[in-house]
Amino acid sequence: MADTGRAGQTLENYPLYIRSVPTENELKFHYTVHTSLDVVDEKISAMGKALVDQRELYLGLLYPTEDYKVYGYVTNSKVKFVMVVDSSNTALRDNEIRSMFRKLHNSYTDIMCNPFYNPGDRIHSRAFDNMVNSMMMQVC
Repeated sequence: MADTGRAGQTLENYPLYIRSVPTENELKFHYTVHTSLDVVDEKISAMGKALVDQRELYLGLLYPTEDYKVYGYVTNSKVKFVMVVDSSNTALRDNEIRSMFRKLHNSYTDIMCNPFYNPGDRIHSRAFDNMVNSMMMQVC
């Protein structure tokens, strides 16, 4: 996520949570996340039965652009996580991205365990915000 990043997750292809730093290009990132969902769906359909056998699926690099790299992750319940990171950040390795997705997944699981959260609603959680912010500051 370097200087510019976005963490997002979707269920049925609408965003449950979006966060970007800095916020001046937020609409551009929103578009990038939505277009990357098509790539996620293509990778999932290409995986076929192999996806059913796995508990989680790290999709890796979905596609690079001139300025950003877009990564994807899908849970066994078909929740999609998308992360957009600055292409100039060469310090981030694939295993670090995978680790960040696992942290997002664990925090999302904590939210789902909250009896006051309705699945499918936008995520409004201070703990989740703090976790995302700490991940973004860690790589900036």
